[in-house]
Amino acid sequence: MNIRSPFTVLDGGLSTVLEARGVDLKHPLWTGRLIIESPETLIEAHGDYLRAGAEVIITASYQSSVAGLEKAGLTRAEAEAALGSTTTLAREAVSRHGSPALVAASVGPYGATRADGSEYRGDYDVDAAQLREFHRRRLDVLVDSAPDLLAVETIPTVFEAHAIAAAIAATGATPSWFSFVCRDEAHTAGGDRIEDAIAMAAGIPGMIAVGVNCTDPRLIGPLLERAATVTDLPLVAYANGGQNWNTAAGAWDGDPIAPDAPAFVASWVASGARMIGGCCGAGPAHIASLRRQRDATAPAR
Repeated sequence: MNIRSPFTVLDGGLSTVLEARGVDLKHPLWTGRLIIESPETLIEAHGDYLRAGAEVIITASYQSSVAGLEKAGLTRAEAEAALGSTTTLAREAVSRHGSPALVAASVGPYGATRADGSEYRGDYDVDAAQLREFHRRRLDVLVDSAPDLLAVETIPTVFEAHAIAAAIAATGATPSWFSFVCRDEAHTAGGDRIEDAIAMAAGIPGMIAVGVNCTDPRLIGPLLERAATVTDLPLVAYANGGQNWNTAAGAWDGDPIAPDAPAFVASWVASGARMIGGCCGAGPAHIASLRRQRDATAPAR
């Protein structure tokens, strides 16, 4: 992947654009329910980000797994086909838009598939072997769907990162970025030092960037500064709206903070971010703002 200077623009929160379209996401599969119920809506949502200027589209596989889709009533073969179709749907959106955008298959944390907010804590009651098997099964399907790259995202702990590394080794290295969800300026959501997390992820074969996502934009600058001390890889940053996830309500609490504020973006670029987008709470307007900022600072050709 050719990461553009000063940065490549990623898309924003898929849930954010879907909710703006009136979709009810209070479901164990979250955005993944539309893979089964309304794939056309997913294509249209991806299109909203392409029109906003996104250069990378992330698939609807974040909270989806073979086991989760089976629980929704699909057979094993149907579940694998549905999971793999997330790449096809994103590619269809890119094709309709006539865009050169890349498709990144979302590889979310194990906790996301539990729909209990545990991806923001990392306190799963599973061992390393179970985590490896979970990620390997999903990676087998996603890699076979032939995305341009993988977005390993919202990972809360080094423990889970090791499980994903083992699954990637078993599946075969694919160009990927790896980003952690963080709770403060120095630690992942699960309490690991961000330097330890980034150093570990940077060593996984196939990594093209490492960084932070679904984290308060006020924290990302300091986190990237720490990350830059342990890796020479480009950094990736896509903030949420600075709110806290309320598991019981299935909603974000607190007043939102603009994840596209120019001061934030400038500091992230200064720290080495070369892939920037948005997460939960960042919609097409935020991505359009990022694209304008990127284009205004891009060197003349």
